[in-house]
Amino acid sequence: MTTDPAQVPVPGAIFSALPIPAFMIGVRDGDEIILDCNPAAEQFLSASAPILRGAVATDRLYIDAPMEEAMARARHNRAPIFINDCDVSTSDKPSVLCTIQIAPMNDPADTLLLLVTPRDIAGRLGRTRVVKAAAKSAIGMSEMLAHEIKNPLAGIAGAAQLLSMGLNAADRELTDLIVAETRRIVKLLDQVEQFGDQRPPDRKPINIHDVLERARRSATVSFGAHMQLSDDYDPSLPDVWADPDQLQQVFLNLIKNASEAQPQGGKIRIHTYFERGLQVAGHDERRVALPLHVEIIDDGPGLLPAIAENIFEPFVSGRENGTGLGLALVSKIIAAHEGWIEVKSRPGQTIFRVSLPMAPTTTKETR
Repeated sequence: MTTDPAQVPVPGAIFSALPIPAFMIGVRDGDEIILDCNPAAEQFLSASAPILRGAVATDRLYIDAPMEEAMARARHNRAPIFINDCDVSTSDKPSVLCTIQIAPMNDPADTLLLLVTPRDIAGRLGRTRVVKAAAKSAIGMSEMLAHEIKNPLAGIAGAAQLLSMGLNAADRELTDLIVAETRRIVKLLDQVEQFGDQRPPDRKPINIHDVLERARRSATVSFGAHMQLSDDYDPSLPDVWADPDQLQQVFLNLIKNASEAQPQGGKIRIHTYFERGLQVAGHDERRVALPLHVEIIDDGPGLLPAIAENIFEPFVSGRENGTGLGLALVSKIIAAHEGWIEVKSRPGQTIFRVSLPMAPTTTKETR
C-alpha cells in the first residue's frame, strides 16, 4: 500500500497547536515515511517540516520499541496503540523517555497519526517525591502499629457484643455501631499490613482466565451481586508469568472498585486480548514486553478529575469512606510483576487496563 502525498489531508489548527511532537505517517515503497509534522515535532527533531516531509521515519526517530509491528497492527486493527516508557532519540540528541501513541486515520486509510510524548522524569519525580515519601512513612508507621491496635479493638468489639445482650433495642443500636466501626478499622489495618508486605510474588505460568473466573465467581456471590458481570475473553492467550493469588487479589479489587462505584447496579465487562508493542523497564533495567492485556470496564459515573491522575497513590480515594489503599495495593502488585496498569475514565465508562508479561518459553517447556 502506497500513500499519495497529494491525498493526505492538510493538518488543521489542532494538529499544529499540539504541545507534543505529532507526525502523520504513510507508506512508500515499503517504508514508513513522514508525510507531515507539527511545530513541536520540528523543534523535537531540530528540522523544518519541508525537510522532514518524505523522510523515512526511522531515519529521523530512533525508538526503542518494535515500531514497524506496532504500526502494522494499528493499521490492521484500525485501533490505536500505546507504548509506554520507551527511549526515543534523534540524530543529534540523547535519548528521552517517551510515551508513543499510534492511531489510524480515516482518509487515506493507511495514514497514521504518531504522537511522541516526552516524560519529564526530573519534574515528575520532583512533584511526587514529597507525597510518596510522606505516604511511605505513614504506611511504615501504620504497619508497625497495626498489630498492636487490632488487639484492643478485638476486646472493644467483644465487650460491646456482651453489653448488647442485656440492652433494649434502642441501646443495642449503639453497641452495634461500636462493633461495626471496630470491624471497619480492623479491615483498614489489614489493608495497611497487606500494602506493607515486601515479599516478592511467587511467579509461575498460569492461565489468566482461570484467575479471572475465580475472581468473577467470588464477586458475583458477594460485593458484586448487584452488578451484571460479563466476559469477552481471547481463548488463544498464552500463559501469563504471575503469582495467581496476588493476581486474583488485583482483579477482585478492581471489580470491587467498579461495583462500589454503582451501588444501584450496573454492568462490568472483563475483556482480555493479546497485543504486542507495550514495553516497560524491568527491575534490572531490561526491556520487558507486556503483550497480555486485561480490561475491567464499567458503565459507572467515572472518576473525579481531581483524583484521576493520582488514583494509584496511597490514601487517595474517590469514595467518602474509602481507605485509598485498594488501588495502591493493586498498583504495587502489578509493579512487582513488572507489569503496567492504567485507567481511562469519563462519565459512563471507566476502563482499568492491566498489562502483563508472558510466561518464559523455557519455563513452560519444563513444567
